[in-house]
Formats: sequence, C-alpha cells, structure tokens
Amino acid sequence: MSSSQPASGFTSASSESLHLAVALDGAGWHPAAWREPDARPGELFTARYWADAVAEAEAGLLDFVTFEDSLALQSSSADGPDGRTDQVRGRLDAVLTAARIAPLTRHIGLVPAVTATHTEPFHISKAIATLDHVSRGRAGLRIQVSQPAYEARHFGRRAVPLPDTESYQEAADHIEVIRRLWDSWDDDAEIRDVATGRFIDRDKLHYIDFEGRHFSVRGPSITPRPPQGQPVVSAATTAAGGGGAAYGLIARSADVGYIAAADADGARAAVTEIRQTRESAGLSAQPLHLFADLTVFLDEDAPAADARRSRLDALAGAPYSSDTAVFAGTAAQLADLLQDWRTAGLSGFRLRPGALAHDLPAITRGLVPELQRRGVFRRAYEADTLRGLLGLERPAGRYAAHPAA
Repeated sequence: MSSSQPASGFTSASSESLHLAVALDGAGWHPAAWREPDARPGELFTARYWADAVAEAEAGLLDFVTFEDSLALQSSSADGPDGRTDQVRGRLDAVLTAARIAPLTRHIGLVPAVTATHTEPFHISKAIATLDHVSRGRAGLRIQVSQPAYEARHFGRRAVPLPDTESYQEAADHIEVIRRLWDSWDDDAEIRDVATGRFIDRDKLHYIDFEGRHFSVRGPSITPRPPQGQPVVSAATTAAGGGGAAYGLIARSADVGYIAAADADGARAAVTEIRQTRESAGLSAQPLHLFADLTVFLDEDAPAADARRSRLDALAGAPYSSDTAVFAGTAAQLADLLQDWRTAGLSGFRLRPGALAHDLPAITRGLVPELQRRGVFRRAYEADTLRGLLGLERPAGRYAAHPAA
C-alpha cells in the first residue's frame, strides 16, 4: 500500500488503498444490539470481550479501532439520564481498556476517546504516552468535548457548560498542551548507565511553560517521549450538516478527522470546508486524513440486512437513527458506496457496526476481501506503528535543540 501524501497534505481519492477503522461501542451502535443471541451482554465489562473484538478487527487488517467513552451514562435524552432499563448503560474506561488490550495485539492502532472538557491535559498526555509505550507505537486518541450540564455536575469545575465555540477552543488548547508534553522529553533523554549512575540527562527534559485561557502547564511530563513521538490525534464532527467549531478543531489540531455526513455531497462539503480552514491556518502542507463515519448492517443480501435492522428497531421500540449515514446491504454494495464516497476527498472510513457480533465479522471477512479483490485495501500490515500505517512521519521533538531552563 502506498502511504504517500500529496503536496496539499490531503490524501487523494485515487486508486491508492483506502484506510479502514471500526468504532467499538458496547454490543454495537443499535440500542437493541445487546439482545441479539450472539451479543454476549454478560461479558460487556470484561477484558476478554474487548480483546476478542480487537483481535477480529486486527485479523481484518484494519488500521485502527476507536473505543467510545463519555463522562455520563448513555442516554436518549439531552437533559440527563433517561432512566431506561432496556438499553446498555455503563462503559469501561476507554484508555484503560486500550492499555489492557495493547499487549494482546501486534499491528492494529488503538484509539480511545477522551473528553477534554472535564479532564486535565497533563493526565491525558501521560496516559496516551503510556499506551504508546505498552503498544510499541500504536496509540492514538480521539478528543471530544462535553456540552451537557448534567455531565458538568459530576465535576464541579464550572457552573454552566462553556459555549460551543469556547468548548472547542479549550479542546484545541488541550491538544496543544498534550503535544508539547509529549515533546518535553528528548528521544535520548534516558541514559540508563548503571556504571556512571546516570539514568536521565536532565538537560534533555524541558519545561513547556504553556499559558493559555484554559490551562497553565509548566511540564515536563513524567513519562518519556512516546515511541511514535506524537501519537495520532483525532477528532470528530458532531452531526451531519453541522461542522462549525468541530471542523476548525480538526483542521487546526488533528491528524485524523471523522466526518458525519448523510451522503457523498455532504462529505464533499465537509472536506472542502476543513481543507479551506486548514489552508487559512497555514497548515496545508501537513498531512490530514479525513474519514467518513458510517453505521453498517451487513448481510448476504440487502433484504436480509433490512430485515435484521427492522427486527432490532422493533425490539428498541423505534427506528434507529444516527448522526451520520446508515447503510444496510451486502459487502459488495458497501464497497461500491465507499469507492463512490471516496471521490469526495476522503482517505478512509470509520465503520460503526450496528450489531458488533454480526457486523464486525461481516466487515473483516466480507467487506475486506471484497475491497482486496478490487485492489483498494492492503493484504498485509506494512508498518509497525499507527503513524506508519497512516503514512505519517515520526516528527522530531520541538524542544530537542533547546536546553532545559
């Protein structure tokens, strides 16, 4: 697979291999997925369940998996917990889950969600750096913001949620602090010389001295520089048709952006806006991957996929809806759609399995072979790090030429 980037910094929608990721969330993205016969609801909070899911994704040669997370119970209400007892409620911590799975995998990237709004960047920086060390260079993170007041009440840091624009500005500062802390140790800061008794070179640890509207962080980190130098940072748009501040965060701060769009035209419009924002920020030469999010229900034929989705809808008591497009059909039909949407300027897709036990294997054992037959997906892993899989160079540390204060 060629991982080269065009001069604009955006992957071209050509005959090059596309990138695929899977978004893992409970038993699947349909709220009734846990009621499927093979869903294993009794194991949702076990390491083995998540290890099996990631192993399946790795067997399908996917670039990475994302782990969903939040700071409140899942809810169908915007005002707080909905009190429902017929849907999955509760999650394991995404970063800790990824760290538990890391030693059990060899190639696939591990990208947990982190809510910037109510967490400190110093803590997140060392957590993701640790994940990068234990995975030997396969860590990323997905930054998200939190708007609901009921989530804010878990922490007491502020009386009311920040306005939308300021929430994303805070997330941008969060990412900047994280990135600086990753660079606060030079690559060769650790000496580990037993004979001389020197473990580190103090001149190669650096204060970052970040002073911003939302954070004041001196540094350095307590964790040595990650194997990738900079683990992959990703962020998502919030809803189909509404980019705004989320587009700006992707354009200015991320390595990977996830786009919620209803169709190829919506994806094209989002790609164009993000590209223009990135160019205006003077970052057009830096690579940026844009993935479209799609929820998928896959079966041997389209009527079977539609029937399964309808059956799950009946169990849930309402038709399934999503902030992005929902596909029900065959692997070949989905391959057609991916190749069509890719012309919008996308470099890949993050697929959300409607029912994990059924649709994840359908992706790895049905969609992937179909894409391989078409010559647009890898037949073997070609890199040992997530940055390598995405064709991103390992950056030099920004402080390496400057002695510590």
